[in-house]
Amino acid sequence: MEQTQSFGPILILLVLVVSFLYMHFTNGSGLTRIYLAGAIVAAAILILLPSLNIDLPDWFKAGFGSTKIQLGLDLQGGTHLLMAVKLDEAVQTQLRRRGDDLKQELKANKIDFADVSVSAAGNMTVKLKSSADRTPFLDLVQKSFSDLTAVSNSDSSSAGPSYSLAYKARELQTIRSNAMDQALETIRNRIDQLGVRETTVAKEGDNEILVQLPGIQDPERAKELIGKTAVLEFKLVDDSKNVQDAIKDGPPPGDEILYGTSERGGREPYLVESPVLMTGDVVTDARVRPGARLEGPYVAVELDARGAGIFDAMTAENVGRRLAIVLDNTVYSAPVIKERIPGGHVQITGRFSMDEAHDLAIVLRSGALPASVEIEEERTVGPSLGRDSIRQGEMSFVIGAGAVLIFMAVYYSGAGLLADFGLSLNILLLICVMAALGATLTLPGIAGIVLTLGMSVDANVLVNERMREELRAGKSPREAVKLGYDRAWSAIRDSNISTFAAGLILFQFGTGPVKGFAVTLCVGVLTGLFSCIVVTRAWYDYRISIRKLARISV
Repeated sequence: MEQTQSFGPILILLVLVVSFLYMHFTNGSGLTRIYLAGAIVAAAILILLPSLNIDLPDWFKAGFGSTKIQLGLDLQGGTHLLMAVKLDEAVQTQLRRRGDDLKQELKANKIDFADVSVSAAGNMTVKLKSSADRTPFLDLVQKSFSDLTAVSNSDSSSAGPSYSLAYKARELQTIRSNAMDQALETIRNRIDQLGVRETTVAKEGDNEILVQLPGIQDPERAKELIGKTAVLEFKLVDDSKNVQDAIKDGPPPGDEILYGTSERGGREPYLVESPVLMTGDVVTDARVRPGARLEGPYVAVELDARGAGIFDAMTAENVGRRLAIVLDNTVYSAPVIKERIPGGHVQITGRFSMDEAHDLAIVLRSGALPASVEIEEERTVGPSLGRDSIRQGEMSFVIGAGAVLIFMAVYYSGAGLLADFGLSLNILLLICVMAALGATLTLPGIAGIVLTLGMSVDANVLVNERMREELRAGKSPREAVKLGYDRAWSAIRDSNISTFAAGLILFQFGTGPVKGFAVTLCVGVLTGLFSCIVVTRAWYDYRISIRKLARISV
């Protein structure tokens, strides 16, 4: 189900930005600034209401339904997976395709060959029928297959020379790197279509991918979906031979035995021709469609222009034969081609459940993995552990914040109470902005909030100490306020800019928990400057404007 876009958070964030610009860069009255601060507090509370898990009216949900704070894996539980991509398989697959291209070129150049095969070691072996084809073959490789190196085999038979072809070192590295990038993007696309929010999909090392799924309810389904290679192939069923005889005596040359699911739920064998007529790289879209009551849903597949042309010619030439639709060596369906099918519209049926059809559509839309993946590490964080983490994080925050608030009120008297208001507003705005932006709160994020509280305290301490110095020097309360804020600003500005820059670097190059810490740190720096500098000074400006700032309790 598609989620309706909520414009409430965007409007409120706009109000926050405009209010900040007005309060910081204009000379409006202190009362106007206080009214704006009150409006900001009200807006922040509106944004945070959906996170309180209370029943809200439909009109409010429509405007602010997407502002709920998202909890990370360490707070709400979920699944942590570390998967290894088998890059050697990707190299073999790519080399196998180059082998098919080489066969076509050999035939086009009338070079007779006995065999072209790819070994598990990542080498292609080419056996020629005659020594006279040696030079034309090497010229062809040098001209059209410059990414490969050809080495003569020492055990060449007298019937003809044999060569071993392999990728050059630079090309091999490029293939492995591209396969890793493709696997990362494919897995990310599949997870996004699962509807799981605030996931982590990141590269680890040379061939590993880290996946974190907060709040996932069905980890087994997620693992199956993520790890499915999704190599879609179209092959013709060989009905001229008996499949049971092929199982008993082995498939005849040019055929292979694949299995699918029968109507009774068991495994059904199919004898199919080995040549692949079309692959899934021509798929542009795949959607689940409701089928008949007894058949269940099916997957409607749309092909690109090239795929539509291939499928048109393939169905026109094989009317009356069965076409096997194979995914990861499993036959999903084998319908009879009743007529030519132009336009590139394909239906995959197979007595699916709705979840099975949905998962199949996802892997077809997101594309095939370049190689299979293997789960090396799996951890499940239970909801109870998440609740314990939340409780401990809340306790650390409450103790830290309480100690700071009490210290400021005792040490700086009235100015300390005003600073406490600024600190409380800072935390409120910080959580509000994170909710409006859809950011994820993690345990490191809570640590970032505590650090932000310390940064805000530092700013207030600098201002209050400056005002104390000016009062000791005999300045009036009005001059002490002005000079206190002005002279403390340079130190506050420099420290917050450096902290903000460090947070940006952590967010750019960090992963998972590090990013959660960086988000709260950067947002907290901005809200801290606003609430603890702009808002607190607005109170002093208001007192000055009504001529009631006779003394400063600092």
